[in-house]
Amino acid sequence: MAAEKPSGEEARRGLTLPRSAVRKLAEVGIFAKAAVSLEHQHLARRYVIRGVESGGAVEGIGHYVTFCDENGEPLSWLHPLDSIGVNGVHAAVIASSLIRVEMFRRGRTYDLFLTRHAPGPVGNGKWPVLDNKVLFRAHDGFLALDLVKEHKNQRGYVIPTFHSRGGEPLLIPAKFEAAVRAATHGSTCIGCSHSHYLSAPEPERTPISKASP
Repeated sequence: MAAEKPSGEEARRGLTLPRSAVRKLAEVGIFAKAAVSLEHQHLARRYVIRGVESGGAVEGIGHYVTFCDENGEPLSWLHPLDSIGVNGVHAAVIASSLIRVEMFRRGRTYDLFLTRHAPGPVGNGKWPVLDNKVLFRAHDGFLALDLVKEHKNQRGYVIPTFHSRGGEPLLIPAKFEAAVRAATHGSTCIGCSHSHYLSAPEPERTPISKASP
C-alpha cells in the first residue's frame, strides 16, 4: 500500500481528485458514484452497505467504481439502474460488507483505491458507525497498452503496474485482481452503459409440482 494514509471519511467517499479532473469529468459527462452508505433493513433487522457500480470513459479520461465481496468475487446486484446517458450509473448493490474498487484514468496513467466497508458494532440502540478500511491505494500507475483504441481486445485481461515513490513495486492483493481488471476495463469503456463486475442474481427456481394421477 502506498505510504499516504487517507482519512476514514476519504475512505468512505473515494478518491480525492484534483479540481481540474473533477471539472473535466463533468464536462465530458462521466459520473462515477464512489461514496457508499450505511442502510438499515427493517424486516431483516440488520445493517447493510449500499454502493452503486458506475462510471465509464471517453478517449482521454475515465473513472469507474465497482464492488466485490471479501474474497474478490463478484456480488449480485440488487437491480440494474437506468441512466439518462452513458458513462453513468449501472447497478445498485447491497451487502453486509463489501470491497469498493475505484479506478481513475488519464491517458495511460491510473490511480487505484481499494477499500472495505462494513457496519461497526451496534450498541445503546444507536446506529453503528460505518467502518471504512483502506486496503490499497496507489497513484500514477502505468499501462503501456492503449485499451481505448489499439488494444481493445485486451480489456478485462490486464491491469496497470504501480510503484512507490522510490520505484518499488506495489502489489495489488491477488484475490482482488479480477475486480481491478474489471475496473480497468470500465475506465477505458467509451460510452459505458453496463456493469463490468456486479452480476445478475440467480433466478429463483419455482418448485415443480407433480401432476395428480
